[in-house]
Amino acid sequence: MTNLVWFRNDLRIADNAALTAACRRQEPVQACFIVTPGQWQQHHWSPARVRLVLDHANAVSGRLAELGIPMTFLTAPDFSAGIRKLTELCEARSISHLHFNEEYGINERRRDKSVKAALEEQGVMVNKYRDQTVAPVGSILTQQDEPYSVFTPFSRSWRRWIDDNQPAVFPVPEAAGEPVRAESFNPSGIFPDEFPEPPPALVKTGEDAAHAQLERFLDNRAGNYKALRDFPAVDGTSMISPYLANGVLSGRQCLLAARERAGGDQEGLTTWTSEIAWRDFYINILYHYPRISMRRAFKPETESLTWNPPGDNFEAWKNGRTGIPIVDAAMRQLNQTGWMHNRLRMITAMFLTKNLFIDWRLGEDYFMSKLADGFLASNNGGWQWSASTGTDAAPYFRVFNPATQSERFDPDGDFIRRYLPEIAKLDNKRIHQPWAGGVIPGGYPRPIVDLKASRKEAIARFQALKN
Repeated sequence: MTNLVWFRNDLRIADNAALTAACRRQEPVQACFIVTPGQWQQHHWSPARVRLVLDHANAVSGRLAELGIPMTFLTAPDFSAGIRKLTELCEARSISHLHFNEEYGINERRRDKSVKAALEEQGVMVNKYRDQTVAPVGSILTQQDEPYSVFTPFSRSWRRWIDDNQPAVFPVPEAAGEPVRAESFNPSGIFPDEFPEPPPALVKTGEDAAHAQLERFLDNRAGNYKALRDFPAVDGTSMISPYLANGVLSGRQCLLAARERAGGDQEGLTTWTSEIAWRDFYINILYHYPRISMRRAFKPETESLTWNPPGDNFEAWKNGRTGIPIVDAAMRQLNQTGWMHNRLRMITAMFLTKNLFIDWRLGEDYFMSKLADGFLASNNGGWQWSASTGTDAAPYFRVFNPATQSERFDPDGDFIRRYLPEIAKLDNKRIHQPWAGGVIPGGYPRPIVDLKASRKEAIARFQALKN
């Protein structure tokens, strides 16, 4: 009887339901990770995320080896080929039980259904676990046993579930035997030559580094999180999103670590734990409404919107050349680092979908192609919120003015100056709207769209849906 743990979006040893269950059987345990570069490209995975995932998969292999659990790396172009590789491995290793933690994108769910059917035909028992959220996916429902489509009542029920159930983290499993030699994966040659090089690594590799980052935030910045989280020039966020997006940290670990910080300023911690609730909410939406991972709007009536052709305006947005400084600085941060401050994600997304009136799906794909923390549920949820097509969406008549947002959240222009050196010498007032009087510094473009006129047009297009 040999158990195989299939690692996917759960690249951690501690608090891993599938690994814990396999080790508790007190039978031989092996592990595997399937590298699917073609599928990752179809899903618009960024070079930054690919490198982060492979680095952490290698780190998991090393830690498993210390526990006497060998990790095997399989390579397949896509999910379909990966299924064949997995079934061949199970047959060759005489695997009796497969263990994995669920994922909720439509392609992943179809893959897992096919794996279950193929392996059960071979006589392998397939065990899957709901480990991606604090409260198991599907467990937070209305009194009518319906999924929530609005965040605030979901979050109240989520907090009640936590208080009632007191979730705990799974410890690191005990060693299954003597240490074994760790296998590692070398990614050279698996991607086409045109696959771009990733930017410098955004975070350090490994669970220890992830927990250290979490502890630093909780010790030093969490108390001021509510006050500082919206200011991109300030180091006010946790910077653990790359770890959460790829399962190096779990939501349970983050929640319980925050709740252990008793005393002091709890307002910042409460605000931060709400972000964990948002993550669970969007994962539940992905689970209950598969259409959102099939490039469909959550609000069906918005499918009839006629978006503008992307053209030159989309290219200007991608490259940080719109003439709107806060938008351009944010996009350059994304392109250069593989990360963007959350307030700026909202500003740039709303500018694309409301002022330029370009399809949110193009922006969603572009973010995924750049972000180290690209995560389908959260990325889709954020884009549909900004585009007013999703759950808890911004009302269509609420359109951020990016210049006003810039003045409010980057008042001294420090963030803008960091990424737009061509206008760095402008004073603190003009740097938000270089076009408002005076000569625009050479090399910086004029705005590609009129903010007031485009806002009015976007509202009119949404209003037309009601007629």
